Amino acid sequence: MNNYYSSNPTFYVSVDCIIFGFNEDGLSLLLLKRNFEPAKGEWSLMGGFIQQNESADEAAKRILAELTGLQDVYMEQVYTFGEIHRDPGERVISIAYYALININEYDRELVQKHNAYWMNINELPPLIFDHPQMVEKAQEMMRTQASTEPIGFNLLPKLFTLSQLQSLYEAIYGEPIDKRNFRKRVAEMDFIEKTDKIDKTGSKRGAALYKFNNKVYRKSPKFKL
Repeated sequence: MNNYYSSNPTFYVSVDCIIFGFNEDGLSLLLLKRNFEPAKGEWSLMGGFIQQNESADEAAKRILAELTGLQDVYMEQVYTFGEIHRDPGERVISIAYYALININEYDRELVQKHNAYWMNINELPPLIFDHPQMVEKAQEMMRTQASTEPIGFNLLPKLFTLSQLQSLYEAIYGEPIDKRNFRKRVAEMDFIEKTDKIDKTGSKRGAALYKFNNKVYRKSPKFKL
């Protein structure tokens, strides 16, 4: 058995995290200004190598927590990138994950320590290696899932306005949504609940605040936005 393994090459295996956030400017991506070689000084996703005592999923969760301080974050495996020369340092196979976080809840000191910055998804700088392809695949997967699952609420605060909700889905899909049709669909979903709270940051009259009720959704998991 030892001969079977030793007669084959050994590779590095890493994970890369495509971390999305959302604010009034739209979708953003958390990027790293690398302070190490290869590609020192260039922009990249947050990543790291899988250690002997952890699975790929555990490595992704660890790396995300090390950068943001967040636990129990929505995360999905996207794709495995294994081109021979994708990393100029060594032969590295990378498993990409995308994560959705509330842009107001992460640990800012940790992010600054890692030399990371939020960048608008439509104004990204050139990224190293095959990271642009990782971002593209993550966006495709997020759009597909967002149409049938309530994953977008991971990007919103616990209380949100319908305008915020519509802006979020317009940012995810990359196109405008008819306001009347959107609100009609929202009204049909009993797990998007109107609260008695008002957001007055936009106007004196204010806008009603809503919340996502996961318990109600689980009883009737029908979602289409």
